[in-house]
Amino acid sequence: MAAEGLTGDLIKVVSLLGAGVVAVPLFRRLGLGSVLGYFTAGLAIGPYGVGLFPNPESVLHVAELGVVMFLFIIGLEMQPSRLWNLRREIFGLGVSQVVLCGTLLTGVGYAYGLPLPAAFIAGMGFVLSSTAVVMQMLNERGESSTPQGQQAVSILLLEDLAIVPLLAVVALLAPASSAQSNGWLSVGIAAAAVAGLVIAGRYLLNPMFRLLALAHAREVMTAAALLVVLGSALAMQLSGLSMAMGAFLAGVLLSESSFRHQLEADIEPFRGILLGLFFLAVGMSLDLGVIARNWMLIGFAVIAFMSVKALGIFIVAKVSGSRTREAVTRVALFSQGGEFAFVLYSAAASAGIFDAQTNAVASATVILSMALTPLLVLALDRFLPPEETSLDGVDLADGLNGRALIIGFGRFGQVASQALLARGFSVSIIEVDVELIQAAAGFGFKVHYGDGTRPEILHASGAERAEAILVCVDDRETSNRIVAVAQEAFPHAKLFVRAYDRGHAMDLIRAGVEYQIRETFESAMSFGTAVLLGMGVPEQEAAEIAEDVRRRDAERLDLQVASDIYAGVSLIRGNAPVPAPLTKPKTAGKIHGNVPDDLGDI
Repeated sequence: MAAEGLTGDLIKVVSLLGAGVVAVPLFRRLGLGSVLGYFTAGLAIGPYGVGLFPNPESVLHVAELGVVMFLFIIGLEMQPSRLWNLRREIFGLGVSQVVLCGTLLTGVGYAYGLPLPAAFIAGMGFVLSSTAVVMQMLNERGESSTPQGQQAVSILLLEDLAIVPLLAVVALLAPASSAQSNGWLSVGIAAAAVAGLVIAGRYLLNPMFRLLALAHAREVMTAAALLVVLGSALAMQLSGLSMAMGAFLAGVLLSESSFRHQLEADIEPFRGILLGLFFLAVGMSLDLGVIARNWMLIGFAVIAFMSVKALGIFIVAKVSGSRTREAVTRVALFSQGGEFAFVLYSAAASAGIFDAQTNAVASATVILSMALTPLLVLALDRFLPPEETSLDGVDLADGLNGRALIIGFGRFGQVASQALLARGFSVSIIEVDVELIQAAAGFGFKVHYGDGTRPEILHASGAERAEAILVCVDDRETSNRIVAVAQEAFPHAKLFVRAYDRGHAMDLIRAGVEYQIRETFESAMSFGTAVLLGMGVPEQEAAEIAEDVRRRDAERLDLQVASDIYAGVSLIRGNAPVPAPLTKPKTAGKIHGNVPDDLGDI
C-alpha cells in the first residue's frame, strides 16, 4: 500500500514537471508567454482536465511559496536607499491607483447587487494585481529595470502592503460583535511582528550568515537562506499578514549584506520551480463547473471589473504625467486581479462577508483575468503602433562634410574616433539611438541622427566627400546593408568595418572592404598578453606569442576565404573544419600544448 501511495505521488510530481516542460516552451514559441502556458497546463491536468489533481488547493498552498521567494529576491534588489528614492512612486502613484480603482470597483460590485461590505472587499481584492504575473511579464519584455518597470514595481509593492490594512478591515466588517476589538488586536499583533522582523534582520541575520560562512559548508548556507525566507513568511502569516510581505521585508533587510548575491543564487532555483508551480495551481483552480453554471455572470464580471480597473489605471497614469503609450502598457499589465485576492476573499468568506457563491464567482473572475493578461500584453505588442522616436534637441544629418564618416557611435565607435580627433581630422558622426546622441552631447561630441542604411542619409552625411567610412554598428545585418549601399553609391570611399565575429569578417573580406576587425579580437589579445605577463612570462616572449597568434589567425582567415570552407555557413561555433597550422610558432619550444586552429566565434 505504501509503495502504491508513493507511486501515485510520483506520478503527480512527474505530471506537474512534464506539463510545465511541454507547455511553456510551446507557448513561448507561439509568442503567448510562459504564464499562459502554465495556466493552460494546469487546467489540462487539474480536476477539469485529466483529473490528476482533484484537490488543487493543496498544490496552491505549497506553490504560494514561489511567490514568497519571488518577493524575497525582489527585496534583495531593493536597498533601503532605493526604496527611499521610490517613495513618491510607492506612496503617491501606488496609493492613487489603489484608492481610485478600489472606489470604482466597489461601485461596480454594489451595482452588481452585492451588499456594500461585500462589494468593497470584492473590489479591493481585484485591485491587488498579481505580482507574479506582472513581474514575469516585465522580465520577459526586458523592462524590469526601466523607469516604467520601476514604477510598476513600486505599485506592486504598495498593493502587497495594502493586504495588511485590508485584512484588518475584513475583521472590522465581520458581523461578529467582537469584530472591532479583534480587528484592533490584529493590527497590534501585525505591527509587533513587523517590528520584530526588522529588529531581527538588522541585528541577527548578518552575524548569523557570517558565522555560517566560517563553516565553509555550502549546503548549510542554502538551508539558512531557506530558513530566513520561510521563517519570515511564517512569522508574518501567524500574525495575520501576508507571507509575501514577510519575505520581502527580509530581502530588503539583507539587501545591503555582503551575502546578498550568495542568497540570491541559493534561492533562485527554488523560486523558479515554485513560481511555475504556482501558475500551474492557479490553472488547476479554475472551476469550470462554477463558470458553466454562472457563465453570463462571470463573463460580465470579468469584463466589467477589468474595464473599470483599466479606466482607473489609465486616469492615474495620465495624471501622473505618463505618456499615452506608457499608460496603455500599464493598463495591459495591471488590469487583472491577483493571488492576494484569494487570501482576502478567503478571509471574507470565513468572516461571513462572502457566501460560498460570491466567493466562487469572485475567485473565478480573478483567475480568468490573470489568464487574460498575457493575451492583453500580446495584443498590445502586436497592434499598438511602433513608438515614434522623439528628435527634440537632436540635429538631423544634413550637409555634413567631414574627411571621415563614422556610422554608429556606441562603445566601439567612441573609441575608434579618438585617434582621428587627436590627429585633427574633421569627423562626421551619425547614429540612430537618440538617447546615445543626447548622452554623447554631454561629453562634447556632435552626433547627428541618421540611418546609415539609406543612401540619401549617407549623401546628407557627406559620404560622397568622405575619404573613409567607418561602419561601427553592432548589428551584423545592418552592417552588411551599409557596406552594400556605400560600395554602390560611394565607391571612392575606403570602408573600415566592425565585424561581429569570424564568419562576419569573412563575409566582409569577400565583399572587398579595405579593413575589418572582429569587435573583441584585439581587446582579447591584449587581455591574454597581460595574463601571460602576470604569470611570469618575459615581456619579449609574451609579445612574440601574441604576434604569432595574430599572424596564424590572419593566415587561417585568408585561407578559409580563398578555399570557401565556410560557403553557405557563415558561423559554426567551435566545430568548423579548418586547416592545420601553417607554421609553427617561434616560441614552440616554450609552449606546452597547441594553440587551437580556430575558435569560430572571434
